Amino acid sequence: MERYLSGPQLARLIEIPAGTRPYYRALAGSVRTLVLDGRLPTRVRMPAERHLADALGVSRTTVTAAYDRLREQGYLESRKGAGSWTALPAPGALGTENPWTSADGDDGLLPLHSAAPPATVLLPEALAGAAEDYPRYGLGTGYDPMGILPLREAIAGRYVARGLPTRPDQILVTLGAQHGTHLLMSLLAGPGDPVLVESPTYPHALDAARGRGARLVPVGVQENGPPMDLVRSALRQSGARLAYVIPDFQNPTGVLMPDAARAALTEAARRHDTTLIVDESWTEMATDEAPATSPLAAFDTDGRVISVGSSSKLMWGGLRIGWIRATAALVRRLAVVRASVDLAAPLFEQLVVTRLLARIEEVRAERRSTITASRAALVESLRERIPEWRFTLPRGGASLWVRLDAPVATPLADAAAACGVRLAPGPWFGVDGTLERYLRLPYTMSPAALTEAVRRLAVARTLGPGAVHGRPAAPLTPTL
Repeated sequence: MERYLSGPQLARLIEIPAGTRPYYRALAGSVRTLVLDGRLPTRVRMPAERHLADALGVSRTTVTAAYDRLREQGYLESRKGAGSWTALPAPGALGTENPWTSADGDDGLLPLHSAAPPATVLLPEALAGAAEDYPRYGLGTGYDPMGILPLREAIAGRYVARGLPTRPDQILVTLGAQHGTHLLMSLLAGPGDPVLVESPTYPHALDAARGRGARLVPVGVQENGPPMDLVRSALRQSGARLAYVIPDFQNPTGVLMPDAARAALTEAARRHDTTLIVDESWTEMATDEAPATSPLAAFDTDGRVISVGSSSKLMWGGLRIGWIRATAALVRRLAVVRASVDLAAPLFEQLVVTRLLARIEEVRAERRSTITASRAALVESLRERIPEWRFTLPRGGASLWVRLDAPVATPLADAAAACGVRLAPGPWFGVDGTLERYLRLPYTMSPAALTEAVRRLAVARTLGPGAVHGRPAAPLTPTL
C-alpha cells in the first residue's frame, strides 16, 4: 500500500527558523534533513505543491522551487501526472550538495564552502602584458591543442626548478586541473574499472571517476598520507590500475606526503601496474616552513606518474588554465582525446599565466602573506568561540579539516545556511556518505569575513531540530 503525507502533516514536521531567507532553500534543506534523519522515510508520496504551500502559508512558486532543488539533489523523484516521492541520492552523494555548480551564488551567504582565493595583485599587470603579446598570434589559427609553446616552456621550467627534468612536449595545457583530471579519467578509466582514491579527497575527481562508471576504492588519509600497507592491500585486492592522489597539502586535510611515502607509493604502483594521477593544485601553496619534498613524478622510472597542475589556487581561478605533465606520447594521445570536447585553451589566458609564471616567487610570497593572516584569524576565532572542535594546523594549502564534537556535519550545514554561511560538510569529500564528523573550513576570505563566519557558526550550533520559528533549541549533539 502506498504511503503518503498530506500538506498539514508535512508542514508539522518542517523546521525553519523565523526570518530565514531564501525560504525555498531552507524548505528544501529541512525536508532533506528529515529524510537523512529517517524521520521521513523514502518512497513516501509528498503532498502536491499547492497543498503544501497552503499548509505553510507560502506561495506555490516557493514550494515548486524547493521541490526542484530536492530533485536536483536526489532527494525527490517525480513522475508527470503521478506525483513525487522521497528518495536518497546514489551512494557517495548522501548528504551532499554540489555547490560549485550552484546557479544561486548571489544569495548573500558567506561562501565558507569554497577554497578559492581572490586574484593576485599582479593580475592587472599580467593582463596588460598579455594584451601587448596578443596581436602577434593573430596570423595563426588560434587553436593549439597542446598549448602555446611559451607557456609549455614556462611550466616545464618550473618542474625543472623543482628537480624534475621536463620538456615542453611533456606538457598539455588544459582548462584547469579539473579538466585535466576529466581528460585522464576519460582515457584511462572505464565502466567497472577499480580506481583507488584517498578518503577524504577532492569531490570533482570522484565525480570524474563516477562519470566513467568506475568503481571507487577508498583508502583513508593519515598524518603522512594514505598508509602504505593499506594502499598495497587495496591495490592487490581490487586490481586497481588507476589511482588519484593529492600528495601536496591534500585537499581537504592539508596533509603533506613525505618523500619516503612518495617513493613507497610509486613502488607500489609499479609493482601492481597502476598509473598514478597526481593532483598538484596546491603544490605552490606552502604557508610555513615545511620539509622539502620532490614531485611524486621524480620517483617514477617507467612513465606511470601523471601530474596535473593548475594556476587557479596560486594565481586566480578565473584564468581557467591548468596542465598535465606526462610522457610525450601520452600527451599526444590526450590532445586527440580533448578534441571531442574542446580544441584548445583560450590564448589570452595562456599569455596571462605565462607572464605570472615568470614572477612566480612574487606571487607565492603575496599568497603566503594573505593566506597566513586569514588562517590566523580563523584559528583564533574557532578557539575562542568553538573550542570543542579539533584540527591540525597545516603547513600549506588553504583550509582546515575540522573534527566536530559530534557527527552532525550535514545538519550543521543546513543550520549554518539559515545563519548566512555556506559550509562544506565532510560527506562531500567522501566516497560513501561517511565523514559526518568533519567540516572543511577554508581560509581564503579576508580575516574580517572569517571572523564573522565563525560567529555565525557558533550561533548555528544552537539551531537543532527544535529551533522552529525562533524558539531556542538544544545544541547539535548526539543522544547517547
